[in-house]
Amino acid sequence: MKVETKCKIVQKVWLNPDTVYMVLEAGSMVRDTCKGPGQFVHIKCGEGSFLRRPISVCSCMEGEPEDTIAIVFERRGTGTDWLAQRECGEYLDVLGFLGNGFAMKPEGRYLLVGGGIGVPPMRGCAQYTMGRSTAILGFRTAQRAILLDQFKQECDQVLVATDDGTMGHHGFVDALVRQVLEKDKDFTAVLACGPKLMLRSVWNVAKEFGVPCQVSMEERMACGVGACLGCATPMADGTMKHVCKDGPIFAAEEVDWNA
Repeated sequence: MKVETKCKIVQKVWLNPDTVYMVLEAGSMVRDTCKGPGQFVHIKCGEGSFLRRPISVCSCMEGEPEDTIAIVFERRGTGTDWLAQRECGEYLDVLGFLGNGFAMKPEGRYLLVGGGIGVPPMRGCAQYTMGRSTAILGFRTAQRAILLDQFKQECDQVLVATDDGTMGHHGFVDALVRQVLEKDKDFTAVLACGPKLMLRSVWNVAKEFGVPCQVSMEERMACGVGACLGCATPMADGTMKHVCKDGPIFAAEEVDWNA
């Protein structure tokens, strides 16, 4: 069941010049619609904007009288620029929770892999297995790194890769995934969110070491509920699935990585 509600902005922090962390009062949305880490909300961005913007949930908290959810997003266009200009005390029209979350066991031990704006939804996974999971986080440069303090508090180990070498490993996250699994492949699964090329590389490494892998797919969305074909993506069995309704989480072997 999805819920449409007016959510009050109760916290707003700029993580860097283009990335915003926001906490919203969400009524009973968490208790009524949350299936697990990895879901998203669909936010109306301006009175003249017909299409909503899908934003992954970074973390959520049940509470009385209001549940709260945290979202993290980048300014990438007109809609997210409008959203970034909202201030504490204003209300947003939010539809959620949508999609399916990662299939996780509370007692599980996971290798969490996030790239860029794919990092925030992995925080919910870290909180779900507080202190038992390892996080590998990738950014273009040190100046774009976000949420490191939170992951360090909520994970057993945090490794960072940057494209330009200004922080951590100089290169891509799949190299760190390989390093970790070469020493220890006793993970319940690898969970990953980020660009498709990154996801494919992570899946190839996980497959090599025999570790199950789930991926959160990033596609442009229109309706967010499976009524349109805007986010249809090819599957390995020749079918098409909607990222918004059937995903955004898929078992990595389901996806046609060559499409």
